[in-house]
Amino acid sequence: MKTPIYLNALRAFEASARHQSFSAAAAELNVTPAAVGQLVRSLEDWLGIALFHRANTGRVRLVATEAAERALPDIRAGFDRLTLGFERLKEGTTAGALTVTVSPAFAAKWLLPRIESFHAQWPDMDVRLDTNLRVVDFVAQRIDIGVRYGAGIWQGLVAQKLMDEEVYPVCSPSFLRDASRLQTPEDLGREMLIHDQSMDDRSDFPTWTAWVQKAEIGCVATARALKINNSAAVLQAAIDGQGVALARSVMAHDDVAAGRLVRLFPHIRFHSALAYYVVYRPECASLPKVTAFRDWLLEAGKK
Repeated sequence: MKTPIYLNALRAFEASARHQSFSAAAAELNVTPAAVGQLVRSLEDWLGIALFHRANTGRVRLVATEAAERALPDIRAGFDRLTLGFERLKEGTTAGALTVTVSPAFAAKWLLPRIESFHAQWPDMDVRLDTNLRVVDFVAQRIDIGVRYGAGIWQGLVAQKLMDEEVYPVCSPSFLRDASRLQTPEDLGREMLIHDQSMDDRSDFPTWTAWVQKAEIGCVATARALKINNSAAVLQAAIDGQGVALARSVMAHDDVAAGRLVRLFPHIRFHSALAYYVVYRPECASLPKVTAFRDWLLEAGKK
């Protein structure tokens, strides 16, 4: 016959030892102090030993016995393993929460306008967005999957290309009401140029200088420049008529399609050296919720 394991009693004992108080343990476990005391006493009765020295110093303070102190590290490690095991069980289903890391701009301009179709396919899965410009630690931050923009190499992660990107100038339709405005690329020299500095630390991030070189129009000199470190805000500034932005096609797609922005000089094709990638830990590659979101992303990226 297997020895029974009193998990509730063990949890009450561990919490009481950590807090040195039945009352504090009860608050953590969301039960009454009397219930915690009863659970601990039942464990003591079953073991045939005392687990605490009861000391009264104005209030009851619990002091673990020597035997209890020896056992506590293993009991705590056991609870940690049980918690990890439960998390593994949850990972094996598409139900529950999926934590996705993306940049704030990618969330606003591409992911959120499309996420409804994912919810339609997987109505029982909650999506939690972690929107950060910084590179997050997937293990420490408990991230399941993400989308990153770069060269496709991130240590410890699988990276599958989602979308390539083209870069081109855009402006508000109101700019083109004057027929003499922005007829040639050289006309950019008379306009406010909006610069995207969201990845200014990367030398291969597409810039106005690189686009001008690709266009072979020499130097477009302008004394006026608006520099913004958020790609979505860059596009919004252009929509608001603040100037001409160098747009990234993935970010600008919906605004161009809706007529909020107009692509300028489409005959000049400039493809970024960087791209969007779906990223996740190798050990999570076969988890149902990860594969569901990854496959949806890859399909949505084709449209």
